Amino acid sequence: MSVLQKPESGPVIHDWRPEDSAFWGSSGKQTATRNLWISIPALLLAFAVWMVWSTVIVRLNAIGFSFTTDQLFWLAALPGLSGATLRVFYSFMVPIFGGRRWTALSTASLLLPSIWMGFAVQDPGTSYSVFVLIALLCGFGGGNFASSMSNISFFYPKSQQGTALGLNAGLGNLGVSVMQFCVPLVITFGAFGAMGGASQVLPDGGQLWLQNAGFLWVPFILAVTLAAWFGMNDLSSAKASFSEQAVIFKRKHNWLMCWLYLATFGSFIGFSAAFPLLIKTSFPDVIALKFAFLGPLVGALVRPLGGWLADKLGGAKVTLWNFVAMIVMVFGVLHFLPHNGAGGNFYGFLGLFMLLFITTGIGNGSTFRMIPVIFRTLHEKFSAGKAPEAREQALKNAGKESAAVLGFSSAIGAFGAFFIPKSFGTSMAHTGGPEMAFYMFVGFYLSCIVVTWWWYARKGAATPC
Repeated sequence: MSVLQKPESGPVIHDWRPEDSAFWGSSGKQTATRNLWISIPALLLAFAVWMVWSTVIVRLNAIGFSFTTDQLFWLAALPGLSGATLRVFYSFMVPIFGGRRWTALSTASLLLPSIWMGFAVQDPGTSYSVFVLIALLCGFGGGNFASSMSNISFFYPKSQQGTALGLNAGLGNLGVSVMQFCVPLVITFGAFGAMGGASQVLPDGGQLWLQNAGFLWVPFILAVTLAAWFGMNDLSSAKASFSEQAVIFKRKHNWLMCWLYLATFGSFIGFSAAFPLLIKTSFPDVIALKFAFLGPLVGALVRPLGGWLADKLGGAKVTLWNFVAMIVMVFGVLHFLPHNGAGGNFYGFLGLFMLLFITTGIGNGSTFRMIPVIFRTLHEKFSAGKAPEAREQALKNAGKESAAVLGFSSAIGAFGAFFIPKSFGTSMAHTGGPEMAFYMFVGFYLSCIVVTWWWYARKGAATPC
């Protein structure tokens, strides 16, 4: 196909050359943009369903259940565990099934936990084990991130991947904040009439429709599923078997970037899951749901900034100094926490936690920008001095491997959604406060500074980026 011809019609595109400036300007950019702007709401809904328990657990006991604080933290943590595990498999699905088909299928899967939750919270006899199962199924939303980021990486040239991936992830991450803002509002009235079920009576005589926390997403999931099926594309050039992608497990940079992304995205999603209950337990007089959405909001909004800064300044430099800032913010949060049930300053705590969320967002964008650069550099070294055909194949291999690493590192990073809420729960159970968990996070961030500096940021680093 001539680079000046119209793009191919139909769901499958066979000729895709984003690094070719003529192709990109004539048809590539328009197609990539369309796929990106369908991917973003699909990912936003995935994050909303994935993290919905962070809001629901705050009101469960108020409508007649009697779960312990540790049990509630478990419900906040379990979607993170299942979502992270699913990401391991979702990382490799786009090259096998195609981005369009997999996006539509994975988005439709969110219907199951959303509908089941809506019915389960209406029955006061629902057992804790049923809630555990629904929480695990919400992990479908967490899994979607890996395939979504892998898919979008195929559509964009290297020079624009940081911004494109930052937009996809950053606006997709907004699903957490959108959910934490909308759910407290929509559960206060019968939004779905008789179809949505009866209200629950609160101890003070008020009413709550907690089932709306699940039902709210159903019509949007249906709409976006159809948009993905009819509006997105599959790229034949992105096809790869699992064995072709599995080479990443032999690449040390895959594991190094997993470590760094666990610190950035793991912190973002883990803090998002734990933040409402952390506010409630640390500052009992504060209405947690009035403020909880702010952290995920600022963290998601600045993620594209992290990608953009990395495009301009270099991913390793931005990532290194961002980890330094994360440590500073953690100590700021610790300063404003109550100690032994006394003292503390909520607004100081909130302000420093907002800055901590901002650093997680910037780090999310900068680390994901590092991955395509690292693997392109790696394969350019492999193909140095070889024939043009070998160099061209090396670039294709770099694209496939970086896409797989984007997905797989997001899988490892997502375990933060489990470990951080569980760390807070364990710290509170054994010490009476969350401080010990925060000190553990500081130690982890210090190790990330060392990794970033040695392999990517220092003068003479083997793979600067």
